[in-house]
Amino acid sequence: MMSQPEKKAIPQPPSKVKHYLTGTLILLLLWGSAIQTDATMGELIIGLPNMLDLLYQMFPPNWAYFDNITAAMLETIRMAVIGTTFGAIIAIPVAIFAASNIFQNSWIYQPARFILNLVRTVPDLLLAAIFVSIFGLGPLPGILALTIFSIGLVAKLTYEAIEAIDPGPLEAMTSVGANKIQWIVFGVIPQVLAHYASYVLYTFEVNVRGAAVLGLVGAGGIGLYYDRTLGFLEYDKTSTIILFTLVVVLLIDYISTKLREKLL
Repeated sequence: MMSQPEKKAIPQPPSKVKHYLTGTLILLLLWGSAIQTDATMGELIIGLPNMLDLLYQMFPPNWAYFDNITAAMLETIRMAVIGTTFGAIIAIPVAIFAASNIFQNSWIYQPARFILNLVRTVPDLLLAAIFVSIFGLGPLPGILALTIFSIGLVAKLTYEAIEAIDPGPLEAMTSVGANKIQWIVFGVIPQVLAHYASYVLYTFEVNVRGAAVLGLVGAGGIGLYYDRTLGFLEYDKTSTIILFTLVVVLLIDYISTKLREKLL
């Protein structure tokens, strides 16, 4: 007698309990955070009339104020260019030393990563305030703050890209007796160069936004005018600065996006 074919077990859909528990945990964290910070819907409703009043005072913008802030905006862009360039150059050796597939010794890459974590811990606004206390008012403290910020960001992204490269070319070079420098120049850099350039462009976009507010602590740029107009309650001029900054950031973002598309 022929045996009947066994019926295949129908796979059961995964349990949704895990998703429900995750969603519940997130909601509890949001609720607890809101309670501890007094960020409640009631506070928002109470402050809504003040927000609307501020927006009313900001419009229409004072278009004539453009003549006063054009030079400061150009200074902001120059600060971002210099800070990004210096930071990107210094980030190259830092990223190489931080990559565990380049230097397998943890005594080499772990200290480099610790330095990067330390650099990224300090906000650029705080760095600018520290440098202002050392060097005085002006764009130099802002440039130094943006340089250190750029080192942390570019080096972090670059060493992660280095660790994700194809090891095949590196193994082939090792088998024919290539030294560490040849290994890096001909095996690592060609694989990460496009990504590195993309990270530098992204960092420049971030630095333009960051440089716009560094003037609040006296580090030069358009931020000085933010501080001045807000201090004198000249909100129509503040809105002009905001719109001007928005146009500049959108333009830089568009150009940077097109360049990244070409590189990648």
